[in-house]
Amino acid sequence: MPQNSKNIYGGQAVIEGVMFAGKHVNVTAVRRKNNEIVYYEVPRTSKRWVQALKKIPLVRGVVGIIESSAKGSQHLNFSMEAYAEDETKEAAQDGAAVSGEMPAEEKKSGFSLSMIVGVAVAGVISFIFGKLIFTVAPAALEQILFKSVFESQIGHNLIEGLIKIVLLLAYLYVISMTPLIKRLFQYHGAEHKVITTYEAGEALTVDNVKKHTRLHYRCGSSFIVFTVIVGVIIYSLPMFHWDSMWERIYIRVLLLPVTLGVSYEVLRLTNSVRDVPFLHFLGYPGLWLQLLTTKEPNNEQIEVSIASFNRMMELDKQIAAVPHQQANVS
Repeated sequence: MPQNSKNIYGGQAVIEGVMFAGKHVNVTAVRRKNNEIVYYEVPRTSKRWVQALKKIPLVRGVVGIIESSAKGSQHLNFSMEAYAEDETKEAAQDGAAVSGEMPAEEKKSGFSLSMIVGVAVAGVISFIFGKLIFTVAPAALEQILFKSVFESQIGHNLIEGLIKIVLLLAYLYVISMTPLIKRLFQYHGAEHKVITTYEAGEALTVDNVKKHTRLHYRCGSSFIVFTVIVGVIIYSLPMFHWDSMWERIYIRVLLLPVTLGVSYEVLRLTNSVRDVPFLHFLGYPGLWLQLLTTKEPNNEQIEVSIASFNRMMELDKQIAAVPHQQANVS
């Protein structure tokens, strides 16, 4: 079945699992320590004014990013709570085995901590705060180090963009060395493979999914790269001339929504032309970054991703069949 006849789905890797966003419901599947796959299912609800904004070019990108960050944090929290609970149980059992005693009750000491960490990592506030730091710090650093090197502000903007890329790559490389994040990136790869298999019109089996690439044009990693490239172009427009570091930073902060909005449209464009000869290369910068943010998944991780996607599709069909009733999704 051709891609344009299918719905467009997106997803997100979580701790030991994958979340997929359907038309009517978001579903996360997580594999627990006992090998059981558990689900977290949340109906998609949105205000009419939000839906209206998401139809406006440039604006829809910012609205969609904030909305997905807020909803994605819920699913990340669920996965972190499940992971913390499993780790706590395992530690309690190991301790009991050493002492020869069984605990009276299993305490979930990591539960509230995981909630805090989850919100801090994936919530809207952390997203905005992170983007501000990533916008302000490179501009300030470039101004300090290369203040008198270039006369042209375009040169300063290019170096600022290069600093952003270097910081981003260094950060991703360092965190990818930790076992937990490496597994998270494997689930990220599994998510991409499942979506690509679905878009290719193939049955979602482990063997079919395995043969597809872990890179995808419509990925948040690609969006990050485009914010850097688009930012350099926008900041270099004559109307945004600056005379001091503080003015430079002030302009960057004010233009942040514009940069995000334009970058989202560029991401949509690169996805729409990915099968067009000589235009598919427009998405390559994002694909290159995904070499860091995705890893090849194993069979068990692919199974979890398939289970999440299938459950999302199942619930989507159930809800679509009763559009005027509230589906029983919990």
